Amino acid sequence: MAIRIEAASGSHIGDKREQQDRLVVAPMPGQRGVLMAVVADGMGGLSGGTMAAEEVVSTSTRLFQAWSPASEPGEALLRAVAEEAHVAIRLARFTSEQEPHSTIVALVLNGERADWAHSGDSRLYHFRGTRLASRTVDHSYVEQLYREGKIGAAERDTHPQRNLLVSCLGARESPRLDLGSAADLRPGDSFLLCSDGLWAYFSESELGAVLAGLAPRPAAEKLIAAARVRAKGNGDNASLVIVKVS
Repeated sequence: MAIRIEAASGSHIGDKREQQDRLVVAPMPGQRGVLMAVVADGMGGLSGGTMAAEEVVSTSTRLFQAWSPASEPGEALLRAVAEEAHVAIRLARFTSEQEPHSTIVALVLNGERADWAHSGDSRLYHFRGTRLASRTVDHSYVEQLYREGKIGAAERDTHPQRNLLVSCLGARESPRLDLGSAADLRPGDSFLLCSDGLWAYFSESELGAVLAGLAPRPAAEKLIAAARVRAKGNGDNASLVIVKVS
């Protein structure tokens, strides 16, 4: 089956002093149906967070351009991106007074197959029509408490430490990298990659309805606009990439 991909991205500084999110959407030149998308949310002081997120995006772009989709699994590419970006961010600590860190959520499409990876609390949602087929699980302290049964869903959404991460790129410990895949992409499938400044304001059913009902560009614009309204003047950086299969 011939796969056609539509993609769009969006970003807003929110009510912060600086935009520390970074993203990239990169099709493979001359290879139809091959694409990489990445969202990174930087942390660690103004310049530190920005630098860390930029390192994630530049490493992703460089390794994707050298990737051979016919012979190398997408999982291998994603692992290499996370490992190299983590090392580069750690080394940057020696040339600055910052403590740079970054989340990563990355998607690779290769024909009818998708592979994805994440570390931190930037998310990937995979919808099949309006139905949620898969979602990444945040590497956060509150998510850990929830999975251990120590708090409920309502407390998870309002906990004062809900932004505290237990894994990300650039931390002292090697980052936890969770991977996922789908080998049977079909028309109607869509992917949303986004930072916590976006997903915090929507239910899964809301996201699925928007992605199924609109093309990527108007869907991205609608979600960013709604997040700004719901943030009520206290919004974080918000970034997203939407990829649809047709």
